[in-house]
Amino acid sequence: MSTILIVDDSPTVLMSMEQLLSRFGYGVMKAASAEEALRSVSGGSRPNLVITDFNMPGKNGAELIRALRAMAQHRFTPMLVLTTESQRDRREEAKAAGATGWLVKPADPVQLESVLKKLLPNG
Repeated sequence: MSTILIVDDSPTVLMSMEQLLSRFGYGVMKAASAEEALRSVSGGSRPNLVITDFNMPGKNGAELIRALRAMAQHRFTPMLVLTTESQRDRREEAKAAGATGWLVKPADPVQLESVLKKLLPNG
């Protein structure tokens, strides 16, 4: 079973995404900030995919992705940005940091499951 790390400063988003991803059959790790996510992976956690909010206190989603990409074990980990942001410059910033894709909140369950099956074909 693949494990997905969800990073969002909203407890509601963390809870709803955890329920959705669990229903799809994925293991879930949660972090309420980029800093918490970095501590978790530095401590040995190895998610198969990361879904992060863009706008968070402290480091934003692009900064988190950049920091994760700098770690050898996460150089090729798929990373998605899930956000209410739709500005082109934000998308470009996330892409330049190494984001694999972009999803708009609230996540459409059908679209999300389809994307996850493409990025994690073995579940």
